Parts: sequence; C-alpha cells; structure tokens
Amino acid sequence: MGKFGKGDSSWFTHDRFGMFIHWGIYSMHARGEWQGVIENMSDEQYHNYFKYFNPDLFDAKIWAKAAREAGMKYVVFTVKHHEGFCMYDSKFTDYKSTTACGRDLLREVVDAFRAEGLRIGLYYSLIDWHHPHFEIDVNHPYRERDDREELNKTRNMDIYRQYMKDQIREILTNYGDIDIGWFDFSYPHVPYNPKGREEWDSEGLIKLIRSLRPDIMLNNRLDLPGEGDITTPEQNTPEDPIYDDNGNVAVWEGCQTFGGSWGYKRDEYTWKSEKQCVDMLINHVSRGGNLLMNVGPTSRGFLDDRALTGLGYFAKWMKYCSRSIYGCGIAPEEFPEPRDCRYTYNPETKRLYLHVMNWPCMYLILPNMAGKIAYAQLLHDGSEVPFKESHPSFLHDHLAVHAPKGSVILTLPVKKPDITVPVVELILND
Repeated sequence: MGKFGKGDSSWFTHDRFGMFIHWGIYSMHARGEWQGVIENMSDEQYHNYFKYFNPDLFDAKIWAKAAREAGMKYVVFTVKHHEGFCMYDSKFTDYKSTTACGRDLLREVVDAFRAEGLRIGLYYSLIDWHHPHFEIDVNHPYRERDDREELNKTRNMDIYRQYMKDQIREILTNYGDIDIGWFDFSYPHVPYNPKGREEWDSEGLIKLIRSLRPDIMLNNRLDLPGEGDITTPEQNTPEDPIYDDNGNVAVWEGCQTFGGSWGYKRDEYTWKSEKQCVDMLINHVSRGGNLLMNVGPTSRGFLDDRALTGLGYFAKWMKYCSRSIYGCGIAPEEFPEPRDCRYTYNPETKRLYLHVMNWPCMYLILPNMAGKIAYAQLLHDGSEVPFKESHPSFLHDHLAVHAPKGSVILTLPVKKPDITVPVVELILND
C-alpha cells in the first residue's frame, strides 16, 4: 500500500487490453503531437489550429464500437496534451473544444465508450505549452529562444499548479467514475528547468485525486516512487516481466502505436503488420502486462483506414482467441516455454494457453509437461490436438523427434491454421 493509498487493479489485470486515443488540435498539422516543439512554433503559429479546428465527422460511437470489436476493455483519452488544448468544457480556460468547435468532446467519448461497456481512463499532460505561467523548459517550443529567461520571469508555477488541480478536480467531478488517471510526464534530471514531484506538487495532486476517486488507478509518471499503480513502458515490449522494488511482478501496461507517432500523422509509412500487432498483445500478456494500443484520429474526427485496419487485426484474432488474454498472465515457472512460443495462464480456470508464434512442422515438444495435460485443443476452432508423453528412452516413431524426459509431444496440423497466431488450449489435470 502506497503512502497515499492504491487503486483497484483487479479489473485491470483481468481485462489486459485497452485503447489509447491521442487527439488534439495537433491533428490539424498532421505531423505528430510533438511538432510544436520540433518546429519551435510560436503561439501565433499554433493559433490557426485552434481557430480552424472543426471535427465535423466525429462520432464517438464509431470509435467505441471499433474498440469493443477489437477486444479492448478500456480507453485512455487525452483530455489535454502538451499543447495545452482541452478537449472538454473547462471553466478555467477558453483554450478548449467548446470554444473552438462548440462541442464537449470528452463528454461524447465518455458516454459512447461507457455505452459499449468499456471503462474510462483519462490522460492529462503535466506539460502545457499554452499556459502563460508554465515555465519554459527543454520540452517547450520556446526552449531555444534568446529571451527565454526574461519570459520565465513573468511566469509563476504556483499559478500553474493550482490550474492543474482545478482542472483535475473538475474532470474527476463532472464525468462520472474514472478508472484510470494517466499523467504525462516528469523529467527531474534534465539540465534546463527540470520538472518533477516538486514542480508538479505530485503529493498534493495524488491526495486530491484519492480524495475524489479512492479506487482510481494512477500511472507512474508523477516522479513519486512507489505511488503509481501502473508502470508504463512505451514503444517497447519487455522481454521479461517487470518487477517492483519488492521483487513482485508489477502491474504494468505497455503503450504502443500502430505507426511511430501518437497523434495523427498523415505521411507515415511505418505501420505494423497484422502479425506484429497480434504478437505484441501476446508478448505483453505473457509477461504479466497489459497492452494499451494507440490510435490518432484526424482533425475531422474520424479514424482513417490505416487505424481501422489495425483495429481489425485485433478484432479478427480476439474473436476466437480472447480466452487466452482475458484473466490471463504469466505462466507458473513449472511450465517452461517451448521454442518460438509464448504461454499465458488463467489461474481461475487453471488452463494454459500455448501461442505458437512460428508454426513448426507437425510436432511440438512441450518440456516438463508429462502427466500435466488432460486434453489439448486448438482454441480458434475447438479441434483436438493429439499428444503423447515421452519415455526416458523414447525415440519418436518417425525417427525425427527426440523427446526429452518428462516432455509431451503435440501432433499439429502440417499446414498452419488460417489464423494469425494459433493457440493451443491445454486443459490441465487437477
């Protein structure tokens, strides 16, 4: 238990799969969410995106339906990204969607995703390029200006800290139950104007949040070791489980993109294949983590064909194989993974799921499984997978498979089944 309490992670470690949505007026320039810094844009340059933002094709119900069909169980939506633009009707700023386009976009997202049965998470940027009292630092568009120190003399982080608290109270009060608070991010060790727990008043933020939503889950980017409920690596799939300071498997969530950018990027050609996407989900869950998969809507408010195609990859596979994801996690150590495979394990049903990432030629040896399997079947169609246990001196009938002592040999179809990653469901002996 952290100093300021802990959120309820029971649903989170069951559901395993969520949608991240990066949407803001940065979708107007369509070059990614960080372009304001990359191009050192002035407030005047950025104002055009606020002035002309018109998401006339936005329908949150379409997004929510696509997320549900992909097998996603929760959403994390960017309420405010680093640009400072608010996607909801805040009474503490006019730099918001209700001013720009006359719509409370957060309200529409929350209502639509709840209607599809998904839990709600909200992303809030600690950085704010637009707020007049956010001190210029290495992550600000004015970081290279010669007059940055003079500009900072007029900025008061106390005022900005109160602004954050006011908005967080507003969000957590006006939009019903919020399951995840996702804050981004701290950088206490950079050379110019570092920002961490002191600059954000992270302790004050967490106390406020817990007073309003005691069970909310918080990520680990407020620079308060031990206080985050979720460890959040991004653009990286850990090879091994992530452990906390006490040596226990941490609650963790890898956040990933279909391409390379979080926000909409029109001219991006590095989108992941179907196999890469499904592999990524399996790899996260097999190491005890969740996958938070990002989409970046266009400025007109729709998910483009690339995003819908990517979500379709998951939908096609999860329709038949979600049983190996929901409620599952790391397999016990007594089940060593075969070559080119990943296990997930459901401790409630006591079923083991063998994800065959690279289809073998007919036979697959499962080490240390002798006497442990009652029945085996391909998960996608429920068809039986024959198996036999090895003997200390057993040489396979076809003189092709030497089976180590204590192992089991599965006899698989010669041709890989027509599914991205086949899964063998192993029903274990009591």
